[in-house]
Amino acid sequence: MSATAVPVRSRRTRGPRRTVRARGAGLGLVAWLAGVVFFLPIAWMALTSFHSESDAATNPPSLGAALTLDGYREFFGTGGGASPWPALVNSTVASLVSTLCVLLLALPAAYALSVRPVRKWTDVLFFFLSTKMLPVVAGLLPIYLFAKNTGMLDNIWLLVILYTSMNLPIAVWMMQSFLAEVPVAVIEAAQIDGARLPTVLARVVAPIALPGIAATALICFIFSWNELLFARVLTGVVAETAPVFLTGFITSQGLFLAKVCAASLVISLPVLAAGFAAQDKLVQGLSLGAVK
Repeated sequence: MSATAVPVRSRRTRGPRRTVRARGAGLGLVAWLAGVVFFLPIAWMALTSFHSESDAATNPPSLGAALTLDGYREFFGTGGGASPWPALVNSTVASLVSTLCVLLLALPAAYALSVRPVRKWTDVLFFFLSTKMLPVVAGLLPIYLFAKNTGMLDNIWLLVILYTSMNLPIAVWMMQSFLAEVPVAVIEAAQIDGARLPTVLARVVAPIALPGIAATALICFIFSWNELLFARVLTGVVAETAPVFLTGFITSQGLFLAKVCAASLVISLPVLAAGFAAQDKLVQGLSLGAVK
């Protein structure tokens, strides 16, 4: 009878595998610790929003204090304060409309710079990015004078125009890299079948680059929703946005911590909900083109 050879694992191969596993476990632990560190302020804000003002102002803070909904009643106006719904509606309109305008303008521009690149397209991309290098405060006075002379102060559509122009360079820069991954053969096949440019963009390019478009839309929506400087200076009562409404809780009488935490949590919910709903598309879009 012939003896069957049994493969024996070398100790040399076990060492590198254990090292890789230990390194992966260490990186995973670091990632969890970083996630906990970033999550703790949000959890603390949520807990403080359910405390009374006296309990929220204690030092050190009281974890076992009684819970109450007074902060949320004050935010939603049931406690005698101003209603937040007009500000929330204004932020929703400005963010959604500006994001839609950005996508409609950025998709053809990114197509021209990636799938059908123009001459010196890298210079064009640098020009788009260079517009973000100007400090926002530097353009605040000219924009304010323009809005005042044209009667656009306290107008939500002025914010839509500003948010569109602010987010358009970032959207073009991002979508250029996403559309560069679209196979040219698919576009050429559609053109041979008689599809024109709008049809190619809507039915061929957009479905393929949908994860990248979703990631771009989410980032533009977050930037528009969180914008405060222009909304604070250019709006008053009619076009007041949610971040401007939030600053109203900081008065000369003091900082109402529980009310601010409740308002901050409610105003953050649309962004968190949008990110949670589009998280799969966001991961695919941000990793698109990372692996060849």
